[in-house]
Amino acid sequence: MAEVRRIRERKADSDPDELKRLVTPGDVITSDSDYMRGHGTYLDGNKLLATVAGVVETVNKLIHVNPLKTRYNGEVGDVIVGRVLEVAQNRWRLDTNSRLNSVLMISSVNLPGGELRRRSAKDELNMREYLQEGDLVSAEVQTVFGDGSLSLHTRSLKYGKLGQGILVKVSPMIVKRSKTHMHNLSCGASVILGNNGYIWISPITSQEEIHGGGFIQNLEPVQMEDREVVVRLRNCILGLASQNIMLFDTCILYTYEFSMRYTISELLISENMENVVDLTLQRLQQEGAAG
Repeated sequence: MAEVRRIRERKADSDPDELKRLVTPGDVITSDSDYMRGHGTYLDGNKLLATVAGVVETVNKLIHVNPLKTRYNGEVGDVIVGRVLEVAQNRWRLDTNSRLNSVLMISSVNLPGGELRRRSAKDELNMREYLQEGDLVSAEVQTVFGDGSLSLHTRSLKYGKLGQGILVKVSPMIVKRSKTHMHNLSCGASVILGNNGYIWISPITSQEEIHGGGFIQNLEPVQMEDREVVVRLRNCILGLASQNIMLFDTCILYTYEFSMRYTISELLISENMENVVDLTLQRLQQEGAAG
């Protein structure tokens, strides 16, 4: 795992590859006046310095620093997991691990059963029957406003209210972006890898729940075998996150398989979890999947 090291002050070359490196606050990024200042930087005379610890990125002649730890900055199409904080007029406000609360409009959700029709005043009065404070929701980012706040939607039947499971919070920086963020793993659990760093682990959802418009919840007691799978996955994800390993379905599944040599409680011992993560990294490197 790479460590943030103090980098000597030097004049960077104009080659963008030379600029891409780890910096800490106060490090000189470049003295070349041809570059433009982006976020995470400031000018001191003719020198461009970093204001945060992170990786220097260049886009043409624009230089910015991506911080190693940050709040979630949403992009259109991102899959997220959020918690309802407030039921307001025509909308719900959600915590999505971003700087500002996100908005889910009543016009942007499926009605129960997936019914397609215009929303009425009665639907507004019944908003708490759909989603209320404390409910967890899977959704997709529809719009990013100028202030950075997000507008969400759950129009696809794969999104909606989440039932029984475990919410795990990690840094958004270690969730790998991919075409699919919802996975039914072969170990018998379903995982939603939210781009916002909120990860939902649950027993595999029934077809009735999937096609219920996102509002059918199975509140039957979860079998002990399913609970053990969910808790083991939770420990594996936290172990990977503690070492800043990029999270994606293959990585999580390999970690789960290697963790079977320990009991669930033994995985709470840091040495055991480190051994499991090391074995996972070795297998990923052998297959060329690490990254």
